[in-house]
Amino acid sequence: MTDLRWDDVKSFFDLDLMGSLPDVRVPNASVEDWQAILDLVLEKGWKCQYSEGERVLPMPRAEAVLRRPADAECPHLRVWPTAEVLAIFRFRSDDVVDFDVDLRELQGQDRLDVFCGFLRRIGRRLGKPVLMDPEGGSGRSVLGFDVEVDRIVVLAGLQTRRPVDP
Repeated sequence: MTDLRWDDVKSFFDLDLMGSLPDVRVPNASVEDWQAILDLVLEKGWKCQYSEGERVLPMPRAEAVLRRPADAECPHLRVWPTAEVLAIFRFRSDDVVDFDVDLRELQGQDRLDVFCGFLRRIGRRLGKPVLMDPEGGSGRSVLGFDVEVDRIVVLAGLQTRRPVDP
């Protein structure tokens, strides 16, 4: 299922415009949302690696990760929905699920479809929007999963929201 056409959105995957690691986030999240994502990763059988600093550890419960001491290193969960696409989740707070993707891995229609499918699965599981912002540009979402229309849409800023016809 194609949510977006590469030719319509390729500028959002331009390294010079977006930075190489755009920010993807689920606002208004909870510890339960984080746990739902961990469960989804395991259910889908996506390759993953949880680490704290340089130490690779077994996947913990979200509650344990999110109540670590404030001065502890930020844990990371690397998830590969396919061998060529990596998402890196950072457990910074319980109220925002936040992860990065590397735009160099998301070039072309096939990779865009993988990325959209990944965002769609997260959004459906949580029943919440999943938004992509330029690197360091939180609040200036360019595309994301829209719960109401159940698909990835072009946001082109917070003012405009329009689905792209497949």
